[in-house]
Amino acid sequence: MIRRVDELPIDGRVVFLRVDFNVPIVQGKITEPHRIDSALPTIRLIVERASKTIIASHLGRPGGKKDPKYSMAPVAGHLQKALGLPVVLAPNCIGPEVEQIVRAPNIRLVLLENLRFHQEEEENDSNFSRALAALAEVYVNDA
Repeated sequence: MIRRVDELPIDGRVVFLRVDFNVPIVQGKITEPHRIDSALPTIRLIVERASKTIIASHLGRPGGKKDPKYSMAPVAGHLQKALGLPVVLAPNCIGPEVEQIVRAPNIRLVLLENLRFHQEEEENDSNFSRALAALAEVYVNDA
């Protein structure tokens, strides 16, 4: 059993990284980034080795509906600044638009929009899980 990300065969592969970026945001600003900053070493390691890194998290409790107040946009900005790399914020976490972004050869780091914009996330819906899993070759849980 593989227990650490540095033991995974991820070189040149697409990696789905599940993190916990459920951080406080007030008026579009992150007020306490500790959860994001704690994941930076894992993100850096994956980005160095993988062909593409897809990051997913939930944020707040938007009730399964898209709500700009709970967008991952501030998180994308924080990540971009902290990593010094372009971070593409996908407009959703599943669907054709997301699949197109993930397939784009010039994009290396993607942050999916809030998983909780889909009611299926809190219900542990298997179809939702399969749609997320289909985006990548390797799954890493750092949540």
